[in-house]
Amino acid sequence: MKTTHIHFHWLDKAAVTLSGFCVVHCVATVVMLGTLSSIGHLFANPRIHEIGLLCATVLGAVALGGGLWRHRRLFPALVGICGLGLMATALYIPHGWSEAILTICGVTLVAIAHLVNARSHLPRACAAS
Repeated sequence: MKTTHIHFHWLDKAAVTLSGFCVVHCVATVVMLGTLSSIGHLFANPRIHEIGLLCATVLGAVALGGGLWRHRRLFPALVGICGLGLMATALYIPHGWSEAILTICGVTLVAIAHLVNARSHLPRACAAS
């Protein structure tokens, strides 16, 4: 009896791989949609935004305020305050694109402020590289 080895052509390998991705996608979609539908109300809860802003404000005050105290650079603190202001403004407008854009811009400014603040702690030789 003669045994033949099956050699997949690269297109067949790609098709099998795509089929595998399809299965993973389908299962993941069902699991994610089921999970999100059961806890989706948590994401729309205004409390999550208020708690997030409170945490960002406390963390920003400690980190950026401490950085201002140590390295005497006002820029990171000002950028952080502007970002927190945008985030706070987003709490007072209806849910939608404008709220999302304000929040994303605010979070981005706060992140930039923390990055600049962290770099300000580095010795000048390290900060230049």
